[in-house]
Amino acid sequence: MSRYPDQARVFLAVDCIVFGFDGKQLKILLVQRALEPEVGSWSLMGGFVFANENVEQAAARVLHTRTGLSNVYLEELSTFSEPDRDPVERTVSVAFFALIDINKYKKQITDDFHAEWFDINKHPKLIFDHKQMVEKAKARLRYKSAFHPILFELLPSKFTLPQLKSLYEEVYNIEMDNRNFSRKILSMNLLEKLNEKDKENSKRGAWYYKMNSKKYKANFHAVATIIPNPDIYYS
Repeated sequence: MSRYPDQARVFLAVDCIVFGFDGKQLKILLVQRALEPEVGSWSLMGGFVFANENVEQAAARVLHTRTGLSNVYLEELSTFSEPDRDPVERTVSVAFFALIDINKYKKQITDDFHAEWFDINKHPKLIFDHKQMVEKAKARLRYKSAFHPILFELLPSKFTLPQLKSLYEEVYNIEMDNRNFSRKILSMNLLEKLNEKDKENSKRGAWYYKMNSKKYKANFHAVATIIPNPDIYYS
């Protein structure tokens, strides 16, 4: 088969922004780049798209190869195509973001794959346009969290209200009143209280809850009331 004449070579890549929550802080997973230029600098999980796969398959493969993660929440974010974004070759990158519970995978990722978790607001300088990717992913996460149950991908199957409140505060970078948050979230009747307490983090212990996915899907608009003006968090 003949090639397209007079067309420049353009590479297609994927980059994965991996968000994780450890029960207190929202974090991002980074690796040190193994190639020149900027070898040793901090980078997102990335790689080129193979000829026999689509971008979704490539993102899942790269994430699994670099972290061992599979079957996690993974969503396409945006395409980054500035001509000079990669100083080596003309490369277009499709960015994805993933959401995981850090405590479920922390040892595996740090010990086996040498990736490192950083506070979402205190991470090191990133290569190329990766900071722009992270900022866009944060904005998407904030917007979608107001209308969809994706934040629960960052939590264990059972969680406490203080953990849930901390997660919302981390994602939106705001402080919430304990009583008001608990009253609002419980009044929505979206959570199921379990007959078990977390006694490690307080003397009295905090009750564990789990999300009722059916009720959430039926009443997801109610969650938007937790966050004032969710539209301002998306760009």
